[in-house]
Amino acid sequence: MTTARTIVEKAVADFLRHLQEKNSSPHTIKAYTGDLANFSAYAGSRNWKQIDHIVIRGFLSQLYEKGLSKTSVARALAALRSLYRWLAQEGEVDQNPAKLVATPKLPKKLPRVPTIEEMNFVLDGNMPETAAFAERDRLMLELLYGCGIRNSELTGINLDDIRLSAEAILIRGKGKKERYVPFGDSVKTALPAYLQARQTLLSETRKNSNALLINQRGGRLTTRSVGRIIKKIAVAKGLSPDVHPHTLRHAFGTHMLEEGADLRAIQELLGHERLATTQRYTQLSMKHVLQVYDRTHPRAK
Repeated sequence: MTTARTIVEKAVADFLRHLQEKNSSPHTIKAYTGDLANFSAYAGSRNWKQIDHIVIRGFLSQLYEKGLSKTSVARALAALRSLYRWLAQEGEVDQNPAKLVATPKLPKKLPRVPTIEEMNFVLDGNMPETAAFAERDRLMLELLYGCGIRNSELTGINLDDIRLSAEAILIRGKGKKERYVPFGDSVKTALPAYLQARQTLLSETRKNSNALLINQRGGRLTTRSVGRIIKKIAVAKGLSPDVHPHTLRHAFGTHMLEEGADLRAIQELLGHERLATTQRYTQLSMKHVLQVYDRTHPRAK
């Protein structure tokens, strides 16, 4: 016999359904599902009036006791705040007690971004012997660094998303938002070499695919495979083993900023909804700004 769902469990199920309907990121839905399932279990049979900021603090304390990091606890609190915002819109609650709970102080970890010279070294030479599909892997690197796209956006590109005459690619970002991203000569050179190798592979495997990037069985490449391939190439080329697809996105934004690009233009290219997200790249380039100041300002000498 199945037990009846609690008030919190019902609300969580409805909220997650709402996120799916508005095309929220699968990663967000997956994270929120786990975090809110833990909260439902902690809340038990309480109704919304019985859940105040003290209860929420107790829930976060339990997460710490289970050994969760500050980052994971902060994400659980963010999930609760989102749930409460939605409940308020639905008229289920009058206030958001999760807003009264302070977010755990997180250490500001700025990713180590490869220099322009390091990126040129990786891209200008031959692909390492470890590269299983050299033409594809080169194009993959050129797209991640040359267009600043997310891993999920890269694997989502279809052949008909490429506008060769306009030198741009249609990218489907978070929440199914679409944008056009330009590509340069490096991508233009890598593309035909890969497309030829791709066609040969599909003929050999007797497969048909609309995906731009395919694996050696002819299926669409997954984000996990991209991460593994990028790490392998990075290590073979002497970069840090911490390099992953998102590192190349950071490098794209940082290097454009260092070369004088406007922050708003970078925001548009990266597909950031808020400029504050793009401004993280200014922190990465602060060292560069100070060097420019020391070199150019008459009172700095």
